Amino acid sequence: MDKDGTLIRDVPYNADPSKIELLTGVADGLRLLDSLGYAFFVITNQAGVAKGFFSEEALVDVEAKLQQLLGKSGVALSGFYYCPHHPEGAVQAYTKRCDCRKPSPGLLLKAAATYGINLGDSWMVGDILDDIEAGNRAGCKTMLIDGLGHERQKAHNGYRRPSYIADSFSEATDWIVKNTEHGKI
Repeated sequence: MDKDGTLIRDVPYNADPSKIELLTGVADGLRLLDSLGYAFFVITNQAGVAKGFFSEEALVDVEAKLQQLLGKSGVALSGFYYCPHHPEGAVQAYTKRCDCRKPSPGLLLKAAATYGINLGDSWMVGDILDDIEAGNRAGCKTMLIDGLGHERQKAHNGYRRPSYIADSFSEATDWIVKNTEHGKI
């Protein structure tokens, strides 16, 4: 899953744990998916590192806060993968094109290799088409959460076509559960 705008409120370039809050429906939705045996991995671009807004080490506290919030709901992340790079960064060590920055599937492939995940049975859930493209390139089913409708107005073709578009995390998880239980996906 993507992090910003999918699991938590999107605060641009945020590495302050005190500003992290789960979006409505996330805790209940993840609990429901957890009951079906899903494991949860965050796959996130963190260009703020490359742009010099925060250090890579700051992401340790971000992950800890996210784990804490989810833990209160009885859910845990199995992995937290981030790309600190950006081709137009300000910090030379992180200024580059890479295979881990979405829409490339590198982080999904890394998680799959590390944990023995069958990506064909997995979902990439995100709020922008770069998330969808990364998931499709990795061989996942994809869910676009687009409550504001901004991404719906863009071209949905090839790798940027989601399996389903939901208005909220709750709708997304309900759809996954309904269609998984009935063998439609």
